[in-house]
Amino acid sequence: MADARMSSPSSSRNTEPILAVLKAHLPARGRVLEVACGAGEHALAFAGALPGLDWTPSDPDPNALASAAAWRRDGPANLKPPIRLDATDEATWPDETFQALYCANMIHISPWAATEGLVSLAARVLTSPGGLLVLYGPYLEAEVETASSNLAFDESLTGRDPAWGLRRREDVVALARDHGLAFTLRVQMPANNLMLLFRRV
Repeated sequence: MADARMSSPSSSRNTEPILAVLKAHLPARGRVLEVACGAGEHALAFAGALPGLDWTPSDPDPNALASAAAWRRDGPANLKPPIRLDATDEATWPDETFQALYCANMIHISPWAATEGLVSLAARVLTSPGGLLVLYGPYLEAEVETASSNLAFDESLTGRDPAWGLRRREDVVALARDHGLAFTLRVQMPANNLMLLFRRV
């Protein structure tokens, strides 16, 4: 039987920097929902490094779900089975509550409707004050000059699909605020990426 595990070079590179931020801000115990888990490598690494947290990966793509399930076979007990979740389809959203929601590298490779769905989902599942939404990826910022590599990346994305592209950080912050999620922290990450943290108010 073929191994369904996929691997992403970028996941291997950014796991440790992302994990350092997660360790500093996630609660010691609770439940985390990962949206757009992709191959599932982050889920495996983060669940292993954060044993007090039940980590549930999700994705709309059957191949990604199969890969995440394959990585999970030798993973820790707190890594839960991956679930199908489409940020644009409310019917696929879980009914459970979580202490945190983590999403990496989805917002720029999807239509804006996916970001709207992601934030609505966060508002639904993060019911307790202080519930944490963590976003990772590249953004455009009004007060920060955009790196040439990010400009080229944005051009390549919109060339593939006009609905894709780097989002203005200010637009994401405003959307989150409208859903009761306050922007609390911006962390500069390697390769001109950011981590944006929001708290349920």
